Amino acid sequence: MNVDRAWKDASAKLAAGGVEDGLLEGELLLRQTLEMERSEFYSGLGGELTTSELNRLKELLAQRLTRKPSAYIRHVKEFYGLEFYVDERVLIPRPETELLVEKALEMAREYATLSLSKGGVTQPLLIADIGTGSGAIAVALAVNLPRSRIFAIDISSEALEVAVINCRRHGVADRVQLLSGDLLTPLLQPVDIIIANLPYIPDAELDNLALEVSRYEPRLALSGGPDGLEYIRGFIDQGPAKLKPGGALLLEVGMGQAEVVSGMVHGYFPDVTVSSDLAGIPRVVVGKG
Repeated sequence: MNVDRAWKDASAKLAAGGVEDGLLEGELLLRQTLEMERSEFYSGLGGELTTSELNRLKELLAQRLTRKPSAYIRHVKEFYGLEFYVDERVLIPRPETELLVEKALEMAREYATLSLSKGGVTQPLLIADIGTGSGAIAVALAVNLPRSRIFAIDISSEALEVAVINCRRHGVADRVQLLSGDLLTPLLQPVDIIIANLPYIPDAELDNLALEVSRYEPRLALSGGPDGLEYIRGFIDQGPAKLKPGGALLLEVGMGQAEVVSGMVHGYFPDVTVSSDLAGIPRVVVGKG
């Protein structure tokens, strides 16, 4: 069977099994089977699959049809232009979370510009990433802010094992310090920016999520308590004491939570803004001192 035919067959099976975007998912599994980059894959659609490759594809399809996410099958997920190792120990990075990184980078540039305008020498920016999971946010910030130092915190020791892999993969292990603990408790010094993507799904909604999420992603990284705001409240209460004067707190929130969370943040910060993701959902709340 040639690659093009195998792609069509795989895509049809995935679509029939309830997997959304079967065409793309089929491509991902075939590329995993053939160990090909996208350009190489499209240039080789007429090539033939070996028997062992066909068997491997069948194995991958069987896994995906249980609704196991492709990112866990392939052990890779792109986030902010970088590829991260992921497995079932960590939440799969979402595209909407890239907005959190963008806002943190904007803030970092503001601080650098302000420091230079005052005639000062810019010091390494100190950032804390709370609930780091795979380390995607911390690593993306470290890669884009080469003079920064980042404290990446998670309560899950298993998640931190994955974060170690990604810090080493992208050459930032010397500037990202991984810490184990609850929320900001392990942070022993004030920082310029605190950023967080914490669990925010109400417990009653967990079993109604897509099977890819409810069956496979770690519940610890999803469950936000009865109203979804359990950890966000704790984070906002602890944040101000861990910030330098004039520092900023940034956090991602779920659909319909921005107004309530903004009110909480406004109790500590005079300047609060909300930014929406590409779907128009208010997604990132920022509080500045």
